[in-house]
Amino acid sequence: MAERSTAAVDVADNSGDEPLAAKAGKATTDGLAEAQDEADKSAPDTGSERQNTEPGISAPELHSGHKLARRYRLEECVTRLDGFSSWRAVDEKLRRAVGVHLLPADHPRARSVLAAARSSALLGDPRFVQVLDAVEENDLVYVVHEWLPDAVELTALLASGPLEAHEAYQLVSQVSQAMAAAHREGLAHLRLTPGAVLRTSTGQYRIRGLAVNAALRGISADRPQRTDTEAIGALLYAALTQRWPYEADAYGLSGLPKGVGLIAPDQVRAGIHRGLSELAMRALINDGATASRQDPPCTTPDELAAAVAEMPRIRPPEPTFTAPPEYQRTTYQQGTYGRSQPGLGTVPLPPVAPPPPPLQSRTGKALKWTVAALLIAALGLGSWQVADRLLDQSNESDTTPIQPANGDDKPAKPLKPLRITDATEFMPSGSGIKPALVPNAIDGKPGTAWITLQYQNYPNFGNLPDRKQGSGIVVDLGSVQDVSGIDIAMYRGGQKAEVLAAGADASAPSALADFSQRLTKLETVGRTLKTTLDKPVRTRYVLIHITELPTDGSADRFRGGISEITFTG
Repeated sequence: MAERSTAAVDVADNSGDEPLAAKAGKATTDGLAEAQDEADKSAPDTGSERQNTEPGISAPELHSGHKLARRYRLEECVTRLDGFSSWRAVDEKLRRAVGVHLLPADHPRARSVLAAARSSALLGDPRFVQVLDAVEENDLVYVVHEWLPDAVELTALLASGPLEAHEAYQLVSQVSQAMAAAHREGLAHLRLTPGAVLRTSTGQYRIRGLAVNAALRGISADRPQRTDTEAIGALLYAALTQRWPYEADAYGLSGLPKGVGLIAPDQVRAGIHRGLSELAMRALINDGATASRQDPPCTTPDELAAAVAEMPRIRPPEPTFTAPPEYQRTTYQQGTYGRSQPGLGTVPLPPVAPPPPPLQSRTGKALKWTVAALLIAALGLGSWQVADRLLDQSNESDTTPIQPANGDDKPAKPLKPLRITDATEFMPSGSGIKPALVPNAIDGKPGTAWITLQYQNYPNFGNLPDRKQGSGIVVDLGSVQDVSGIDIAMYRGGQKAEVLAAGADASAPSALADFSQRLTKLETVGRTLKTTLDKPVRTRYVLIHITELPTDGSADRFRGGISEITFTG
């Protein structure tokens, strides 16, 4: 009987982020193309990375149309290397494109690939291309991952030229933050190349092959954080200069001139943003020397992300507008109707009769004076009526009492955001789900989130005994506050949730019964849970309580979470 084991599946959004064939000008699969691997081999070895190869291992002989698990139909092989192959495939159950890595079950790296895929799937960070399945079946090991048809590799972006400053800033900011989050969970990439970074149509950068790409190629590192940080620095260097920061050519980019050494990006190409140039050098040179010789080198993704955050924000370029063509007036509008025009005769106009002479007789004069007197009388009468009407209205407004907006003599105070000092996972059973991700829900960044594990068959957290009271986040406002407004961004719509508050005298509430004040009713909510309370509630601790999770793309798998929490008072 074949052994089958499946990793937790996380589909942050069903857009499917998939590598595209290089010949089509789009992103390739995590495996990359053979030409890309040849370019990899020409890149210098920093000494911190080791790759083991096993000669003589051949990839499984499969063909287009072959179906795995009676679900994944192989369409096109995009990589065949070192005994494994990577495919573009179709998930016939969900009718979407996916990517598949295949290798024999007796491959020396099969165990490490399965372990890396399962660890990556449990991370559940939408900034990474998600692992959907990791299976050992019929003497095969295969890893299924998202496929983003609208995403473009950084390799393809740089083929048309370097990135402008704002886009390079977004690249290093998003990639460094994502890798910092991965390393906090104990995961490293170790193969962060231009082919592993994708830009979606919305401008978001996503990273594919976390842990899996290195496991497929047997790559390890003594200092994984430094390895990934240097790789991010190389990506930023390439984005600014369209050059690879080493002497060897790689990833379709020309290397630096031989014998020159590593020089700052703003010395390679004129007009480069000085701050980004120094940032690239701080990530690349980790022996204490930096471009400015003032700032310390960045040796971890966390340090690099902090350095990016300290930089002045680089604004996007102003949009350019094309002026509309000058409005052409017609001949009639230009006032030339009836005038002489070159090559045309003058259009004759009919004679205009002079106006009749004014009345000069005594009767005419009397009539004029009578009409004038009537007009003066009418104007005087009308002015008097208007003035009288205005005086009446003024008297009425003087006697009408002014009611204050809040029913007393004081004007209503505008609501302002309340400061959140701490947040913890709601654990009524004593065991948590993802407590390390809770700070993502109060960091002010909508792209980060507290995300639950994936549960199968039942939306109420898998109907597990220790999840009967659900889960959620308990927010600490630091002191007792008047809460008047709630604005919560949910990680995914369709979650059944409510907002409860502890009493004003509560201290460290942990059980559901400790939250005695109801702020919203328990109901299925969309992507946001937002309301203004009729009357402020005094409390220090607020619970966002989730009892049921939405489907994550399949009928029997469920996952939810919270992206951002804001209270006003």
